[in-house]
Amino acid sequence: MTGRKKKSQISVYLDPDIMAALSDYATRREQSLSLIAEAAIGSFLSPDDAERREAVVAKRLDQIDRRLTRVERDVGISVETMAVFIRFWLTTTPALPEPAAQAARAKATERYERFIAALGRRLAQGPKLRQEISEDVDESKAEGSTHTP
Repeated sequence: MTGRKKKSQISVYLDPDIMAALSDYATRREQSLSLIAEAAIGSFLSPDDAERREAVVAKRLDQIDRRLTRVERDVGISVETMAVFIRFWLTTTPALPEPAAQAARAKATERYERFIAALGRRLAQGPKLRQEISEDVDESKAEGSTHTP
C-alpha cells in the first residue's frame, strides 16, 4: 500500500458572496469546503477544460441538427428551402397603402395566432403535416373565412 502525499494548506480571501455560495454548495453536497475548493481549482487549471466545453457545445449542435433533420423529414422540405421561399416572398411582395396595411396587420395577427396554435398541436401530437393542414382548412371553411393573399 502506497502512502498518500500530504496536502498543502493555503489561505485564500474570498468575497463574502462567493464564500456564501461555496458554503451553501458544500452543505448541499455534504462535502467539506476544502474538498469543493480543491475540485474547483483543479477543474479551472485543467488543460482539457476548453476541450470539455467544446464537446458540450458540439453535443448541443448535434442535437439541434438532429431536430432540424427530423423537422425536414416530417414536413417534407428543408429549412433552407423554406428560408429561400420566405426571403423571395418578402422581397417581391409590394407594400400596401396605409389603410390596407392596418387591416392586413390585424389579419396577420389573427393568422399568426392560428399558426402558433397549429404548430403547438403539431409538436404536442405529432400528426403528419398534410393531415393538420386539412384540419385547418376544414376549420376555415366552417368559420366561413375567405383566403386573401
